Amino acid sequence: MKLTIERAKELNGTMVTEEHLLIHALNVAYAMGAMAKHFGEDEEHWQAIGILHDYDYEKYPEEHLQHTKEPLLNAGVDEADVRAILSHGWGICSDVEPESALEKSLFTVDELTGIIQAAARMRPRGITDLEIKSFMKKFKDKRFAAKCDRALVLKGCEMLGMDIQTVAEICIAGMKEHAGELGLLGTEPAE
Repeated sequence: MKLTIERAKELNGTMVTEEHLLIHALNVAYAMGAMAKHFGEDEEHWQAIGILHDYDYEKYPEEHLQHTKEPLLNAGVDEADVRAILSHGWGICSDVEPESALEKSLFTVDELTGIIQAAARMRPRGITDLEIKSFMKKFKDKRFAAKCDRALVLKGCEMLGMDIQTVAEICIAGMKEHAGELGLLGTEPAE
């Protein structure tokens, strides 16, 4: 059965209540939708995976992804979708190596969207006028959004065979379309 956005939100809602984690799930979902579009894949499906990627994180931060597989399989989530979710923690809290474009994208955008969100929040107009040049300055500044693992993002880009600018541009565009929902409109209205 195809995983829909509605079903993903419903399942995620049984485990995730913290606002910042719900926003992170949406950031990743919209970036994943944009990546799906880039690869000519099913945007809604990739977004649904993005929504569910941190399913067990709030309740089990020290055991992230160890409480994901069985509950999601039991809830009727396809095995390939569960595998994709597990692969985003490759080398950190999972031994499932990303193989498909979907898996490699999720691995990459998880951390990348954190840096994009932080960069957008620094701007008077939020993400609405965030250009790649400004973003790359923030990306290169290791002190900015220091908790986001840039080496992991670059490793993901390498796995995708894409450069960081291209991936970031795709993700920023995907997130811009949902700026209001993501709380990234900024404080000044666009001209």
